[in-house]
Amino acid sequence: MLVSTIDEMSDHMKLLADKTRLTIMALLKEREMCVCDIVDILETSQPNVSQHLKKLKLGGLVHETKKSQWVYYSLNVEDKPYLESVMNQLPCMKSQLEGRTGLSCD
Repeated sequence: MLVSTIDEMSDHMKLLADKTRLTIMALLKEREMCVCDIVDILETSQPNVSQHLKKLKLGGLVHETKKSQWVYYSLNVEDKPYLESVMNQLPCMKSQLEGRTGLSCD
């Protein structure tokens, strides 16, 4: 297990202090998603979501995977046990995923 420095922990907590980024993390807790899905759910612009995802990626909290022309994002918090309690407290986002065209938690 990696021992994180106070600086790394502080940086991660700062990233999660933003409502939009915390909401994105809650969505990604349910499943891997592409930017267009997140834009649809948050009802915001693609550049806005992309900027937040970029910060989360640079901070090491999300993975980026390219599939064809789409880029999918997933959580990268397994090696950050200090975030476990925060992630466990995030509300379930399944209702936001269900009923949206092409989106589901399964």
